[in-house]
Amino acid sequence: MNYRSLNRGDGGVIAAAVLLFVFSFLKFFSTRGLSSNGWSTDWFPALPSIFLAGIIGAALVVVGRIAKPEIAGREFLGLRLSQWGTALTVTALWASLWTLIGGKDGLDTAAGQILSFFAVLILVGFVVATPLVPALQAPLIPEKSATPAQPQQPGQQQPQPGAYGQHPQPGYGYPGPQAGGPQPGYAAPTQHMQQQPPQQPQPAAPAAPDPNFQPFWFAVPVQRPLYAEDGSQNTVAELTPGTWYLAVGQSGQELVAQTQDGRRGVLKDTSNIQRG
Repeated sequence: MNYRSLNRGDGGVIAAAVLLFVFSFLKFFSTRGLSSNGWSTDWFPALPSIFLAGIIGAALVVVGRIAKPEIAGREFLGLRLSQWGTALTVTALWASLWTLIGGKDGLDTAAGQILSFFAVLILVGFVVATPLVPALQAPLIPEKSATPAQPQQPGQQQPQPGAYGQHPQPGYGYPGPQAGGPQPGYAAPTQHMQQQPPQQPQPAAPAAPDPNFQPFWFAVPVQRPLYAEDGSQNTVAELTPGTWYLAVGQSGQELVAQTQDGRRGVLKDTSNIQRG
């Protein structure tokens, strides 16, 4: 299980499912001499169509996020786990809406019925909005920050001017350069050095692919671009946390990755990736 694949939207899904479970124990309908919660058979099918469908749907969405690719990508009756979870949560919202506005003769709406509707509404909102809103795709578990630089220990010597090959600067007891010729320690530039044009930086040649590379699945901790394989700065896709991608090649520290829809590109930043 890749728990670091969970994002903020998944956190909202989990929180809404917990609220739905808690609200299921409140009074669902109330009438004279009869008042019971959502687990009562008197209000069937409220239990399977609202509470169980919503909670199980939320669990499938989260499991589809953290499970390994061979499990998350497996289809059951034509749908993946996350797709089944989305369908169940939408079904729960539809059923909760009709129990709220349909009403029954002699029954009064209770707190459990109203609150469970809003819990399912929030649940569906997070499920649907997470793939569309970048802010909800941020990791739920932040990466560990880099170790800060250690402070200087007492008694540690600071490098002095002129030490470790540094040229002494004018002032602080050192005389400045005098007119009338080159100074000791500073060689005058030769004619060849004066006439030589500055060298232009040459682009580094791409490293040869690793012939012994074995493909593997991976996930990124934060959203990262996938660049074109021709070496340009054009992006072919954006890799997002919570999705598994296939590494099909390696060139130095860079990976040649393939998205689930078949697009290929180069992932230049491979730090803290999660292998499947």
